[in-house]
Amino acid sequence: MDGQGLLDGITLSVGDLTKLLKETLEGAFYGLTVEGEISNFRPSSTGHWYFTLKDDRAMIGAVMFKNRLWKLDFVPKDGDKVVVTGKIDVYERRGTYQIICDTMKQTGTGDLLAMLEERKQAYAKAGYFDADRKRPIPENPTRVAVVTSPTGAALRDILQVLGRRSVGLDVLVLPAPVQGEGAAEIIAARIDQANKFLLADVIIVGRGGGALEDLLPFSEPCVIEAIYRSEIPVVSAVGHEIDWALSDFAADLRAPTPSAAAELVCKSGEEQIVRLRSMKRALTDALIQKTAAARLAIERYAPRTLGDIQSRRIEQMRYRLDDVSREIGNSIRHQVGELRHRLSLMQNELNGLSPVAILERGYAVVTDDQGSVVSDAAVLSSGDGVSIRFAAGAVHATID
Repeated sequence: MDGQGLLDGITLSVGDLTKLLKETLEGAFYGLTVEGEISNFRPSSTGHWYFTLKDDRAMIGAVMFKNRLWKLDFVPKDGDKVVVTGKIDVYERRGTYQIICDTMKQTGTGDLLAMLEERKQAYAKAGYFDADRKRPIPENPTRVAVVTSPTGAALRDILQVLGRRSVGLDVLVLPAPVQGEGAAEIIAARIDQANKFLLADVIIVGRGGGALEDLLPFSEPCVIEAIYRSEIPVVSAVGHEIDWALSDFAADLRAPTPSAAAELVCKSGEEQIVRLRSMKRALTDALIQKTAAARLAIERYAPRTLGDIQSRRIEQMRYRLDDVSREIGNSIRHQVGELRHRLSLMQNELNGLSPVAILERGYAVVTDDQGSVVSDAAVLSSGDGVSIRFAAGAVHATID
């Protein structure tokens, strides 16, 4: 009849209804070919691949078991567009259905992943991700601000790790939604708030794992720019190790998980004890060395030591005096020898220029009666008297 279904009037248990749905769906939907974009890709420890296939209108869970993977020549990732073949499977215990994939073919890159890659390249070109602008995380912060959902597992993990590793560390929770419309603006506002009021020494921004579109707020421009202008060092802890967001590149440090972020921002109590013990040993060694050096310095100024030092200095001065005396004597003798040599040269030169020496070579000097030297015979006349001087003696003569 109209308005009545096949099961009108029949009361079914949940198990019976789920079994009926399983038989109906699995019997009707096999040999399927479905195209979609991979999201929330998560390989299991057993080797199976679990993921979501989605488009702009809907999504469906999917699994590809290990024994089918040998057919593939690639490993899919979030954002990949693929075509799969398979059948519908109903998991009765959870009351969910999914597609079991037999084959998979890659057809391209999803629009979301392409948009994120384009945005990543733009911010990288603008210098937002440069390594030289990243600041070190404080070794011993006194207060940590956490920007995340106050009800999420990420906050519980962070608080548990911080409580176990550090005693007396203040944790300030700045609540913010981590997915959905408006989440990015609130996350950015919380980062700005922490900086405006200097609320912490380091900021952790993050959430637990999820599909690529769930992590999208942490890749929005307002969050990237808030992290970039933050004066307080920022640690990005978004999702699990295989997840990523653009906040990872803008932050001063990227942590693979929220728990790892908590471990990175504070040293454990055991590590601090080890560090203090190491500092104690170093301080003790330094004091021992300083004490030994002081003792040596004091020993140098003991009366006996000072006497020895003074005696050695006097001996050294005596040795030096002897050396200087020898050097002075040698220098004087050398200078006297040079002067004697120069004097001998000058005497020889003077002897060579002496008129007597010239006369000794057979020359003579002729003078008239007035004693003037006669150098020209034309000035003499008959009867003039002249004197002729030789090297030894002189004679008088009359010109004839």
